[in-house]
Amino acid sequence: MTDQQAEAEARPQPQLRRHRSNKVVAGVCGGLGRHFDLDPVIFRVALGVLAVTGGIGLIFYGFAWLLVPLDGDDENEARRLLTGRVEGASMMAVLFALVGCGLFLSMLGYVSVLVFAALLSLAVAGSSVWSQRRRLAAPETLDTMTASTVADAPPETKAPPAPGGPSWWRDPIVKDGTTGPVGSGYLWGPADTPQDVVPTSHQKPSRRTPAAARGPRGIGGRVFLFALLAACLGTGIAWNQQPLGTALQIGFACALAVFGIGFVISAFAGRTGVGTIVLSLITAGLLAGASAIPKDVSTDWAHTEWKPAAVTAVEPEYRIGSGDGLLDLSTLKIPSGTTVTTKAEVGAGRIKVLVPKNATVKLTVDVGLGDIQIPGENKNDFDVSPGQYKQMTLTPPTGTPSGGTIDLDLKVSLGQAEVARAAL
Repeated sequence: MTDQQAEAEARPQPQLRRHRSNKVVAGVCGGLGRHFDLDPVIFRVALGVLAVTGGIGLIFYGFAWLLVPLDGDDENEARRLLTGRVEGASMMAVLFALVGCGLFLSMLGYVSVLVFAALLSLAVAGSSVWSQRRRLAAPETLDTMTASTVADAPPETKAPPAPGGPSWWRDPIVKDGTTGPVGSGYLWGPADTPQDVVPTSHQKPSRRTPAAARGPRGIGGRVFLFALLAACLGTGIAWNQQPLGTALQIGFACALAVFGIGFVISAFAGRTGVGTIVLSLITAGLLAGASAIPKDVSTDWAHTEWKPAAVTAVEPEYRIGSGDGLLDLSTLKIPSGTTVTTKAEVGAGRIKVLVPKNATVKLTVDVGLGDIQIPGENKNDFDVSPGQYKQMTLTPPTGTPSGGTIDLDLKVSLGQAEVARAAL
């Protein structure tokens, strides 16, 4: 251990206190940034993402608000609560923790979200460890840079020497104003020439920074390439065996794992920049979006047509993952007083059902995001909106003899559901 590192370790680290001025809510992130010598924005972004994707951010912030005292205070909010001094700040901290616990319990069934939260927490912890190592190594690096700067610095600017007179870069001036012997002069300056010629303008000193002053080499680009490769590999392996949302979640989770490993490596060797943090947050957002894709959306797009020839051939349920489905019931002869029950479900795409002209249809349609088309509406009128649900009874056209009844249930997660009557 060098003297500079020993001095850095002996120097007291700022205590973990909530910041009084650098705060958005309670100064927790400002205090963490000061304690770990990091930008508080890193903690704010990480806790914000963890808060909306699983509630862990709210749990951490609430307990930190309760347990970490404010600058200049001897007591924390938890002690005030235990002694009966209930204040608004204490109740807000408890509310944060309770809301976070509720969100966390609601996400227990989503393993990918919890894995993402763990990876992001690991990334933030790695950044904090890296900051501590940088703080301990800072004095040595500073001394190295200072010595390098002194070694490369030119002498003080002086007037050019008169012809035939003493050369200021070869004959240094001593205290009494005279010049010293030739050869014992300054360490800097051009080489001795017979005419004491000043270097030409094209002879510029090297500005290359020494390797010791440049610090560790950046690894952000390689981390991104490995993360992209991991995302493609994970998605490709699961593409044919898993639904679309699950396959994308596996790919993004692999990419986040690579980003987390990169942050851990940067704490000991190499370094990553803000770009890597931004890319990891974007990947986290894509993972959260992939988790919202319905599980019945498949990765292959199919064009399927079902046309039962008789009432007894109608199946209780027709299902496709992704694609365009047509259920043709137009040729069925349903006796009066008879009810045929069936269901058609599509994850993503379009389902169209043709019903007989004389049949009464008891229709239930549930579309997560998309459009519903029923007889009598303008086919060019598309109303794409989330959470569409309709339950109605479609009677035969006026003047048409009434036949049997079809109890039809349609469900589309993303796309369009259409019901049309046969022409004959």
